[in-house]
Amino acid sequence: MSKNEKRTVIITGAGQGIGQAIALRFAADGSNIVIASKDNPAQIQETVEKIQSAGGKILSLDVDVRNSDELKRIVTETIAHFGSIDILVNNTSAPCFNDALHTSPEQFDLIISTSMRAAFFLAQICFPYLKKAPNPHIINIAPPLNLDVQWLRDHLPFSLGKFGMSLCTLGMSAEFKKAEIAVNSLWPQTNIATQRLKDHLSPQVYAGSRWPSIMADAAYELARRTFQEATGQFFIDETLLRETGMSDFSRYAVDPTQPLVQTLFLPLKDGMIPISRELFL
Repeated sequence: MSKNEKRTVIITGAGQGIGQAIALRFAADGSNIVIASKDNPAQIQETVEKIQSAGGKILSLDVDVRNSDELKRIVTETIAHFGSIDILVNNTSAPCFNDALHTSPEQFDLIISTSMRAAFFLAQICFPYLKKAPNPHIINIAPPLNLDVQWLRDHLPFSLGKFGMSLCTLGMSAEFKKAEIAVNSLWPQTNIATQRLKDHLSPQVYAGSRWPSIMADAAYELARRTFQEATGQFFIDETLLRETGMSDFSRYAVDPTQPLVQTLFLPLKDGMIPISRELFL
């Protein structure tokens, strides 16, 4: 199979935001798209229609990724519907940015179960089918392992969930090496303009963000690479796209007149505004 032939792509949390954008990018090349999401029915229907209009075949599953049986159902129904799995994108996480002293057990469990736990077990369940694919990939929407204390001090539970996904990238890339399944992380250079960002960060952050399409384009390019070219790595969307020859990123900017606000977990890049606790609502 060539890099451009149809693939079956499972994307968690694909009802909106980054997950939806990734779904639409793969749909544009005629891929089979499986969206696994608990978004409201109207939002899901809108996403389904957009995917169909983009040219993709769609299987929409209303599932709770915290539930192991429902993770199994994602895979069972995907195989029944499309017959194969080529790419898994672990995208879900919970919007909780509390520090250690202000996090309830329920919030902690939600963060861990929707991010690290869901990514771990869905990859495990997909493994027998991914290893049959001609160029299989697992892409975790998770950051490089930057253990600067500021990320642990200000929102430790969220960091634990995301860094847990990053550790899955390292561990599974090594464990799945014999099966030649590429396992990588992808993370944005800037904040991404999603509804979650609007709800939890200041208007300044939204204005200095980029549209989710930059992550979608980066995920698509990453999935074109072979196992030999990329596994066990942590990619940043802008850096990866620059490697493909892109140099103008203005089309991704929410407001090109505003300075970009850098996202969590990355060393500050020149010309960008650092994310800080004061920018959270």
